[in-house]
Amino acid sequence: MSKKEHVSETPATAFLKANKVAFTEHPYEYLEHGGAQHSAQVLGFDPFTVVKTLIMEDEKGKPLIVLMHGNRKVSTKNLARQIGAKSVEPCQPEVANRHSGYLVGGTSPFGTRKAMPVYIEESILALPRIAINGGRRGYLVGLDPQVCVQLLHAKPVNCALAE
Repeated sequence: MSKKEHVSETPATAFLKANKVAFTEHPYEYLEHGGAQHSAQVLGFDPFTVVKTLIMEDEKGKPLIVLMHGNRKVSTKNLARQIGAKSVEPCQPEVANRHSGYLVGGTSPFGTRKAMPVYIEESILALPRIAINGGRRGYLVGLDPQVCVQLLHAKPVNCALAE
């Protein structure tokens, strides 16, 4: 898939276009459980600049979105402490799909079915560009990470753990 390929619109790209966000499209061969490391490798990106969209929930079952570097894990303890929750844990895939309207592996923080609070690992905001899911498995969009703050009101947190 090295040639430029047009990818049909997703709720995420429709949201970005409606908000006049400039983005680049990066389709790739999706690999089940390949994750951000796989997409970074296939596309020749630094996994630190490929951002995972994680659907998590607090102890009350309230969903939230965490944006994390592709080669880092989330410290749910640190995250819970910083957002004033007792605990935070990843949602089960089918629950995550229901909240976001996307399939796990193709979850974008843009154009989600449900409005959810968004938290972004602070060091992501220091990057000039990031690649983040465009709303479909095997499809990333490249954009300025500040878009996450401007359009999603993402709050910076420090909860990264080395993989």
